[in-house]
Amino acid sequence: MKFLTRWGNVLIFGGVIAWGLLLVSCTMVGERTLFMPPQIPGAKFAGTKECRECHTQIFSSFQEATHARMMAPGEHAKNVGCESCHGPGSQHIQSGGAAATIINPRQSPSQCFQCHLDKRGEFSLPHAHPVIAGKVSCGDCHNPHAGDAVIGGGTSRASANETCLKCHSQQRGPFVFEHEALRENCTTCHNPHGTVNDKMLKARNQTLCLQCHYQQQTVAGQLLIGGRDHAPFVQRGVCWTAGCHEAVHGSHVSSSLRF
Repeated sequence: MKFLTRWGNVLIFGGVIAWGLLLVSCTMVGERTLFMPPQIPGAKFAGTKECRECHTQIFSSFQEATHARMMAPGEHAKNVGCESCHGPGSQHIQSGGAAATIINPRQSPSQCFQCHLDKRGEFSLPHAHPVIAGKVSCGDCHNPHAGDAVIGGGTSRASANETCLKCHSQQRGPFVFEHEALRENCTTCHNPHGTVNDKMLKARNQTLCLQCHYQQQTVAGQLLIGGRDHAPFVQRGVCWTAGCHEAVHGSHVSSSLRF
């Protein structure tokens, strides 16, 4: 009986491994991850060429977009192309473009999460933009049809900040004394998808600031930053407490970023 039980466990364990390998073989091709395109009841895949007939401007800019890697030539384009995100388009074409006949990822992040699984996890963290709750859309910050998908993007960090500043206008400035981190990129300090830290900061307390302000020297027990001993302040844990550097985005009165 023990012999049969042992072999039964081996068969079950082996079956689980074999099934897992089968799933991996179905979802991985080289370094590319494949996924099942969304389905629409009664609709069939028409191919990217059909989409181009009406959406000429989008199709034109899409050629240089990062998402254009999802395109496939020839017959395969019926399954890998625009319809990878929007679902089969036959009913959309027949209806003359009715919105209800096609999937719009802007209305739900689930289709974006097909590829961007890591972002689903980040949006589930304690401090995140409320994308999963439906209050913010991926499309509010990203344009999947052009460039590198960041609205205002391209390779210009300044224009990438425009994505954040269109909502967070109070951080725009101009300030007499700018915080160089903001001039560089909002994502220097924040992860816009979500973190475990308040205000979606990438790190906690003084740890975040010291990632850039590392020009400190320890002399006779003193932590010198900008020629001043910061050891008593750093021990409190937060550089932007009242009376210190609370104007973290920029100041009109102090080069040390105080109000």
